[in-house]
Amino acid sequence: MAQFMSLADAVAEMVRDGDSVAMEGFTHLIPFAAGHEVIRQGRKHLTLIRMTPDLIYDQLIGMGCADKLVFSWGGNPGVGSTHRIRDAVENGWPHALAIEEHSHAAMANAYEAGAANLPFAMLRGYIGVDLPKVNPRIKKVTCPYTGEVLATVPALRPDVGIIHAQRADREGNVLIEGIVGCQKEVVLASKRTIVTVEEVVEKLGTTSYNSVVLPHWTVGAVVEVPGGSHPSYAQGYYTRDNSFYIAWDKVSRDRDSFLAWMKENVLDKTPAAFAAHAKRTA
Repeated sequence: MAQFMSLADAVAEMVRDGDSVAMEGFTHLIPFAAGHEVIRQGRKHLTLIRMTPDLIYDQLIGMGCADKLVFSWGGNPGVGSTHRIRDAVENGWPHALAIEEHSHAAMANAYEAGAANLPFAMLRGYIGVDLPKVNPRIKKVTCPYTGEVLATVPALRPDVGIIHAQRADREGNVLIEGIVGCQKEVVLASKRTIVTVEEVVEKLGTTSYNSVVLPHWTVGAVVEVPGGSHPSYAQGYYTRDNSFYIAWDKVSRDRDSFLAWMKENVLDKTPAAFAAHAKRTA
């Protein structure tokens, strides 16, 4: 059942050292505010799971929060590399980072299997590619009905699932609109969940055709954090801050400049102050 909490209290209660944590949101609704709070609270030894680890995971990994990354693509979208992830993988700074790489399809199916409480996901994929050679978690199974050989991956059942959404009502029902990605599956697959939202309203209101409502009984903590996905965008609320992504490339290349930026903009700043630069569209 959904509980309304502050962001600091939600992270303190839900996220523990050594947890597997999935922070999802595809191109928009990326839970930056929640990720920053995990950094502020100094969580360590996390296994981070995300289909597209971009800036928020670059920051978490650069601050030494993670021991392992499970992913299907990594980079600074439209700009280039995630330099803090590269530094961790290639040079072990701030410490070594194990990686487990999958395809987008495999990750999506693994979340869905976790949501259905199944032990693994099965898909037509990984045919004629080299990824199974370096990822022993990718296996094969023969269909008992047709004899077709299919790929399998273990279900994803994170200890904690964290997403951002547009609205929640007073009961804790959550509305996601726009590109919904795999947020629904992450919430259903995770043992504990944090959902940050742009606003809490009396009624969720008219929804678009491309929308998902998460019932309150699927959600753990609901936290009102306006601008909580900045610098990504929240459809109907604010646009993507493209200049931030471009600037991050220079900031994150150097360890000292990265640490100085994180201290000034995350460790010493509240979520509201960081999100104040979100470019409002509604």
